[in-house]
Amino acid sequence: MATKIGLYNAALREIGETKLSSLSEARGPRYTLDDVYDDALLYCLEQGQWNFAMRTVQIDSDDSIDPQFGYSFAFDKPSDWIRTCGISASETVHPPLLDYKDEGDYWHANVDPLYVQYVSSNASYGLDLTKWPATFTRFVELYLAARIAKPTADNESVLDRIKRDLKIAKADALSKDAMNEAVRFAPSGSWILARGPGYRKYNRA
Repeated sequence: MATKIGLYNAALREIGETKLSSLSEARGPRYTLDDVYDDALLYCLEQGQWNFAMRTVQIDSDDSIDPQFGYSFAFDKPSDWIRTCGISASETVHPPLLDYKDEGDYWHANVDPLYVQYVSSNASYGLDLTKWPATFTRFVELYLAARIAKPTADNESVLDRIKRDLKIAKADALSKDAMNEAVRFAPSGSWILARGPGYRKYNRA
């Protein structure tokens, strides 16, 4: 099971730093990790359509917004939205809705309500470290290490190794996550449709 101090210490080990005894230890590396931690987790969550972070919600249209270009309804994106995995007029999120527009903080469509499946940063979904698979944990550890390592002549080879291992860890996490689900196609906005029906979700990661 992933823990915050475990992530910190794994990242420190990758760059040759001594591990922390606690998250309150007054050391420079801990402060640096604190600075990048939140953004790093959101970045890693955005890289895939992770099953452990998946959430499906019903969203009713926002009556205060009057779409001006062809669509009847506007829908606020959830505050914990990271990445869209499916949009539909059906609560099963199947079939996917093909005619909608993603614009800023809203989706626009001609159906109401929308059912949206997405990667969530909610503390009960993507930011619940107890739900993370080991492969995703490793991906985050290495990404944190890459963020805090200082590119100097002395550790250039260390940075190269971390970047290489990070690329492998990301691919491994995506691959194993894909094995845990039925085939699912990416939400089909116009730019997805231009790539044809075989453009699946992990081609986007």
